[in-house]
Amino acid sequence: MQTNPDLDKNLSFEDFKIEILNDYKIAVTSRECSLLGRREVLTGKAKFGIFGDGKEIPQLAWAKAFKHGDFRSGYYRDQTFMMAIGELSIQQFFAGLYANTDLEEEPMSAGRQMGGHFATHSLDDNGNWKDLTNQKNSSADISPTAGQMPRLLGLAQASKIYRNVKGIDTTNFSDNGNEVAWGTIGNASTSEGLFFETINAAGVLEVPMVMSVWDDEYGISVHAKHQTTKENISEILAGFQREEGTNGYDILKVKGWDYANLVETYQKAGKIAREDHTPVLIHVTELTQPQGHSTSGSHERYKSQERLQWENEYDCNVKFREWVLANGFSTEEELKNLEKSIKKQVRNGKKAAWSAFINPIKEEQEELIVLLNAIAETSSNKNFINKIANDLAIIDEPIRKDVISSARKALRYIINEDSAEKANLQDWIKNYISVNENRYGSYLHSQSDSNVLECFEELPTYDVNAEDVDARLILRDNFDAIFSKYPEALVFGEDAGHIGDVNQGLEGLQEKYGELRVADVGIREASILGQGIGLAMRGLRPIAEIQYLDYILYALQIMSDDLATVQYRTKGRQKAPLIIRTRGHRLEGIWHSGSQMGGLIHLLRGIHILVPRNMTKAAGFYNTLLECDEPALIVECLNGYRLKEKMPNNLGEFKTPIGLVETIKEGTDITLVSYGSTLRLIEEAARELLQVGIDVEIIDCQSLLPFDLNHDIVKSITKTNRLLVIDEDVPGGASAYILQEILERQNAYEFLDSKPHTLTAKPHRPAYGSDGDYFSKPSTEDIFEKVYSIIHEVNPEDFPALY
Repeated sequence: MQTNPDLDKNLSFEDFKIEILNDYKIAVTSRECSLLGRREVLTGKAKFGIFGDGKEIPQLAWAKAFKHGDFRSGYYRDQTFMMAIGELSIQQFFAGLYANTDLEEEPMSAGRQMGGHFATHSLDDNGNWKDLTNQKNSSADISPTAGQMPRLLGLAQASKIYRNVKGIDTTNFSDNGNEVAWGTIGNASTSEGLFFETINAAGVLEVPMVMSVWDDEYGISVHAKHQTTKENISEILAGFQREEGTNGYDILKVKGWDYANLVETYQKAGKIAREDHTPVLIHVTELTQPQGHSTSGSHERYKSQERLQWENEYDCNVKFREWVLANGFSTEEELKNLEKSIKKQVRNGKKAAWSAFINPIKEEQEELIVLLNAIAETSSNKNFINKIANDLAIIDEPIRKDVISSARKALRYIINEDSAEKANLQDWIKNYISVNENRYGSYLHSQSDSNVLECFEELPTYDVNAEDVDARLILRDNFDAIFSKYPEALVFGEDAGHIGDVNQGLEGLQEKYGELRVADVGIREASILGQGIGLAMRGLRPIAEIQYLDYILYALQIMSDDLATVQYRTKGRQKAPLIIRTRGHRLEGIWHSGSQMGGLIHLLRGIHILVPRNMTKAAGFYNTLLECDEPALIVECLNGYRLKEKMPNNLGEFKTPIGLVETIKEGTDITLVSYGSTLRLIEEAARELLQVGIDVEIIDCQSLLPFDLNHDIVKSITKTNRLLVIDEDVPGGASAYILQEILERQNAYEFLDSKPHTLTAKPHRPAYGSDGDYFSKPSTEDIFEKVYSIIHEVNPEDFPALY
């Protein structure tokens, strides 16, 4: 059902007629899917529906300009486009609506996202890249409005990198940078800051991006007068129009029901972006939304009768039908027969999708009923178990919750019984839960051979007379080795280029590797992250720098909603191995010394969080990650760049392991666990504690996600029998997470002779100045006294109270 994108060739009238009628068929098919989809929600077979009705004709025009290698970063109304490029069938549309967990049936997300969230497969079954230049690509959608915008920027920038940076192996990824990244958004969502930030950045970077704004005058139930100044996004962006000698956009405006002009507009936009690498904004006006925003409400509640009448008349499918008839491409009778046939195809596709969804669950239902009936025959609680089996059997359209819930309730009735049937039920439940945990929860991280757990430690090596240098030089020279080794690697951030970052960790590298590989960017953290996501999705190895850890909050939504979920929401069919570089922890002031690790740990599951204690460890993490295919955040110690470390002689090669802790001092009396800058204070306190007879063991977490995969901390506690977690996050932040990992996952409570303790920063942000730091975060004296108090409780005679 794919459209023919090559309209520049000379077509005969008959060929052109076939082309037009094929487009009409797709438009009607998409509309019928929307209409029937809404009914499926209202009857309860589907949970929620948000459809692309009213946007069919502009999406057909867009599909004609969309070529192999191009990428889409859109929102949840682009179903007609996906049908037009051959990536969404009727049955797949309904499989998404029903949340079918079979990736063959529902290739967009295997039921992990609601319908209307589209994606193509960039990876094969083993997590290896497919040939993206030989297919039409859609990056996986997310629901947050305008959340697709930052990623779009990176998808477009990748073409610029591939066209202009020499030495990169472009196989599978680019044809000389000729690919266009196409974005879509509803007019109301252009009110979001992410839209404006990305629009500005794309104009500055001059990337091949075409941005379509579907304008139907409403955002949910709220009219455009409450959304957009002048109610006109193209008018208020008119200052972005490029002029001779300036960067900027070409801004095009077209009516959403005007098929011929839409086709011409999209062909023009594609040509400009593809050839000139100039971004284009297409404002598609006079669109409708016939069924309202979603299945959660009716648009008759907020639209006037005049507006509803206008929408009936200017519905893009209605106008297209009129145009087809007026130009002699078909007759009324032919179109009616075609429409009737399409209705039948959509109904049949819906039925097939429902059967594919429900039949496997019914088989599981029947399997359990047989098992329960067998148990009932041998159980003293036969009547109760029979009731559970009968109640399950009468559910005509079961879900998996019905099935497993029945099994687990039945098990309660045979707790005190011992039979082969009970063992069978126990095994069945364990297997069912395991299968479904994988069905609904797999691929939070990569499962390919390049996942971080397959990358092993390689220690730094040193010359006999290795020099003590400022630690920043280890980072700088390691980055130099990285950029030489990996032509596809690049870094960008505020101050990252010309001056070599604020701490000189990239000093001189822009001059050596060029402004595209070591780049300055504007003050716009969210779209910096988006650049990284899009570039990584197209096979490059970006390092996106956020200048300070405190400012990562600007980009947190993109990191959490988009980057962290890429593998999960595509069930392993897309990846974005982005490295996020930042620096943080102890320095001066409220917004330059934050330690928001607890928040990051909770919001960024799916991204590895690495907290090296020095720059050699940090450099090793960069080396590790560039051999892997997963995203990670590296937090360098902000006060460590000028401290002395020995210069390794295997730069670019040594690797810090991810998920493993390191014991940096052995001891016998108590285990101290921490990370990052705080470890230097702990080491100082440890020396002072030795002077009073207390021998501590110090363990560096190194990474918070994942955490101590070998359970080495509990091994330490079996020796010391005491635990103190020290952290400069707020109370209940990262320390609480670490404590849970140690006590619950490692079962360290079995070996403790004293209550486990935490020592954290105060609840407030750190005040400015050295004294502000001292009284806001754990100091050496705090650490000494906390450890001493724990030992005092055990042995008050030898360690009398300090206070």
